[in-house]
Amino acid sequence: MTTLLPQDFHPVIQRWWASRFAEPTDAQLEGWSAIRRGEHTLIAAPTGSGKTLAAFLTAIDQLLREAKEQGGLPDEVRVIYVSPLKALSADIHKNLAERGAKSGRSPRT
Repeated sequence: MTTLLPQDFHPVIQRWWASRFAEPTDAQLEGWSAIRRGEHTLIAAPTGSGKTLAAFLTAIDQLLREAKEQGGLPDEVRVIYVSPLKALSADIHKNLAERGAKSGRSPRT
């Protein structure tokens, strides 16, 4: 049985998730639960377990809801994500360089 994105995510986010991923990882499920309770959250899990996506998806969901309710968002910083440089480098490589190669485009630096 496939576990889908938690039902409290906006339907747009749920559809996006379903079109790209199968089951959330344990790190994501536990991270989302803590983040959505408003807790300061440190997700300690192996590389590739979806920590970055867990953090950003919750923030994107909240910003999407606010934008829909208020007709837009203020021009201000709302999300700060701290990542070790080695992990950030790996994420950039995976999400930009590899996708660029698949699409035939190279990432811009």
